[in-house]
Amino acid sequence: MSPLMTALLVFLALYVAWMVVANLPRRGRSASYGRADHTGVVLYWRPGCRYCMRLRMGLRFTPLAYTEVNIWRDPEAAAFVRSVNNGNETVPTVTVAGRVLVNPSRRQLLEAAASPGAAS
Repeated sequence: MSPLMTALLVFLALYVAWMVVANLPRRGRSASYGRADHTGVVLYWRPGCRYCMRLRMGLRFTPLAYTEVNIWRDPEAAAFVRSVNNGNETVPTVTVAGRVLVNPSRRQLLEAAASPGAAS
């Protein structure tokens, strides 16, 4: 097997592993729309969304307390996301103490959570 083929196979294996890990539910963070703490940080996401995976992986090792809601498993959450995104299910959508952030970067979310009036 050529070195290029080996590198490609390693890349594909790592990519598949990342996809699996990034889409796993987080123990203790998963909730429904009705059970989420809307005074804190709530992350609305869906499986397979690369922007959601990037944000969720970036938050994995931060001390930020947040709740995750899968909009494909919770119609009420999907309706909320559509209501704040002109009828679109744009994810990740994050609420920080009631303020809505659409597709924020990790840095933007952490700054919003650290600002006065936001629960962290």
